[in-house]
Amino acid sequence: MISMEVCRKVLGRALATGADYAEIFAENTTNHLISMIADKVDDVKDAVVAGAAVRVYKGLRSVMASTVDTSEAGLLSCAAKAAEALGQGSAGIDIVLKERLFGDIHPVRVVPASVANHEKVELLKRGYFAAKEYAPQITQVSGRLLDVDHNILIANSEGLYAQDRQIRTRMMVSAVAEVGGETQTGSCNPGRRQGLEMFEEIDPRNVGIHAAKQAVTMAGAGYCPAGVMTVAIENGFGGVIFHEACGHSLEASSVAYNQSQFAGKLGQKIASEKVTAIDDGTIPNAWGSINIDDEGTPAQRKVLIEKGVLKSYMVDKFNGRRMGLPSTGSARRESYAFVPTSRMTNTFIAPGEDRNEDIIASMEYGLYAKEMGGGSVNPVTGEFNFAVNEGYMVRNGRICEPVRGASLVGKGSEIIQNIDMVGTDLDMGQGMCGSSSGSVPTNVGQPLIRVSRITVGGR
Repeated sequence: MISMEVCRKVLGRALATGADYAEIFAENTTNHLISMIADKVDDVKDAVVAGAAVRVYKGLRSVMASTVDTSEAGLLSCAAKAAEALGQGSAGIDIVLKERLFGDIHPVRVVPASVANHEKVELLKRGYFAAKEYAPQITQVSGRLLDVDHNILIANSEGLYAQDRQIRTRMMVSAVAEVGGETQTGSCNPGRRQGLEMFEEIDPRNVGIHAAKQAVTMAGAGYCPAGVMTVAIENGFGGVIFHEACGHSLEASSVAYNQSQFAGKLGQKIASEKVTAIDDGTIPNAWGSINIDDEGTPAQRKVLIEKGVLKSYMVDKFNGRRMGLPSTGSARRESYAFVPTSRMTNTFIAPGEDRNEDIIASMEYGLYAKEMGGGSVNPVTGEFNFAVNEGYMVRNGRICEPVRGASLVGKGSEIIQNIDMVGTDLDMGQGMCGSSSGSVPTNVGQPLIRVSRITVGGR
């Protein structure tokens, strides 16, 4: 994208007023989206994001400027603006760039850009019509097929010059069902850091059936009772609870400013000894995986909590300065227009030793949250609120009738203390995580877990 020589000149200009670190981040990304509704292709859209950002540090001060003009003149102008905003001083770093090849642990066999639109449409139709034809109660279906080709370049005053290409594919099907005048929505949204070979493992028809079945089940369900009860949270996207309620509080963007419920607690017991939690950006072809982060640091596998004890945080370069800790390969950004900061990749509770049947059998009365929905959290306090997309009451150790309208309310530091059973069947779910550096792809995951005590909101 940008030659090494141009990068060297731009970094030199960025350092001209005395910065002790300078960085260039450039990208060229194509997002290709096909949408279906009302039994036909509704839209085929390409969106291209291309530009660059120059960022400089001086101690604990940081300035970033961005531009869509990636010519040498445009980049030099951008660097000059960042340098001027940082303050007065003189340059003191001699830059020698060396290209680094980090390799690719996420092989792609079928590059989406090489496949004709009509073939992609056929894949989407399989998922769409499987949902539409699932049951007469289905009144509306929408489907989308997304492929992203994200190319980045990072160069910095420490001598790094590196590039990476990230290809991702995702299918999203949503279905609406009506039963007795009541409507509910179901959805299924699998994604991978892969090309279209993803559909060799994931049958589009199963995506549609999952969405439709959930909609029909919930439309015919009664409302969930409210109260404090035992809750079993299923694997896969159930991991969104840990991601939101605890994961964000372990990011340096919160910890470095003492705005986290877990700040200053390294080495302390913060969770049940049943809980081991990991953030791993190195899982081959996983939705949230990376080769390098958006500062050029290689992806890592980080044990955040081990048997209840806090072992590490997720750290980016800038916040690492404030904390006195090295980067953990956790800096991420939506695009060149956002300042990167510490973010999750694939974050999950590790498998335990409890059998699923024993977890359910142990519950005299409670809620089985088969699939979680979205929610919100305050990372300072850890207080959260999450919707349950598909839930069932549990009585005397048996899963009973479906219930809708359930939500889980609590505090992250308390819920991880109350996890008293952890199953063996780890699975992942895919999502887009929003934070100060924009929206980035993340995996959430866990086995089936039991929370001994949590507030359940109902109608």
